[in-house]
Amino acid sequence: MYRFSNTVIGFLNLFTLLASIPIIGAGLWMARSSTTCESFLQTPLLVVGFVILIISLAGFIGACFHVAWALWVYLVIMLFLIGALMGLTVFGFVITSSGGGAAVPGRAYREYHLKDYSPWLRKRIEDPRYWVNIKSCILGSKTCAKVVLWTPFDYLTAEMTPVQSGCCKPPTSCNYAAAAEAAAQEADCYRWSNAAGVLCYECESCRAGVLEDVRRDWHKLSVLNIVMVVVLIGIYSVGCCAFRNAKRAETDYPYGHNRMSKVRPRWDFHWWRWLDDRRHQLY
Repeated sequence: MYRFSNTVIGFLNLFTLLASIPIIGAGLWMARSSTTCESFLQTPLLVVGFVILIISLAGFIGACFHVAWALWVYLVIMLFLIGALMGLTVFGFVITSSGGGAAVPGRAYREYHLKDYSPWLRKRIEDPRYWVNIKSCILGSKTCAKVVLWTPFDYLTAEMTPVQSGCCKPPTSCNYAAAAEAAAQEADCYRWSNAAGVLCYECESCRAGVLEDVRRDWHKLSVLNIVMVVVLIGIYSVGCCAFRNAKRAETDYPYGHNRMSKVRPRWDFHWWRWLDDRRHQLY
């Protein structure tokens, strides 16, 4: 039973090794695609896929062939991965603690304001290089296609996603009928246009809606990260046992074997003992 840990680590890493292949394939396929949204995700997918591939390969070789140095590399990378996931989880909870949107009286949807989110997220979303990619994704997904066809009754009763609320309509407070009050309106009211390619894509509310989606997804990812950390800690513990087994195999003294090489006397032990007794009797 002392090699049970090696078997468990071997099977787990064989499974993750096979799972890394479609992840890398998806990243390479996205790299060949011409759409901005898919290429935006290619780098994280490729990094995750290759890291899983390297870890799984080292763990599989070390556990199945009792290669101690491969298991040592596996455990070091696993320790780094556990630490990185824990740090990412804490960081995610800190920067996504604010936000959530504000309720609109008489409406089913909520509206989102950029100032409610963390400075780190605002700095990223306000960078024109990032926003061009994100805006292209929203346009390509046709998120606003249904919303622009809504009736006034739909706006009163239907719910919206954060992106639809921020990008597909002007802020509810805008009043385009009262020209005299135009100076007191939000800046997003002037950025709004009925043109399908413009709408409110340059509004701060649109950026805030994207950040709200990020905040919600990051919370889900953080919960998954916590589960993954617990699982990885369990696998890491089994890997430590497999590493000890590999070290024993290298010393040629497997666990449970007696290290004493002369438990029984040699074949001539009794002969020499008899000769010794005779010598004492004569002298």
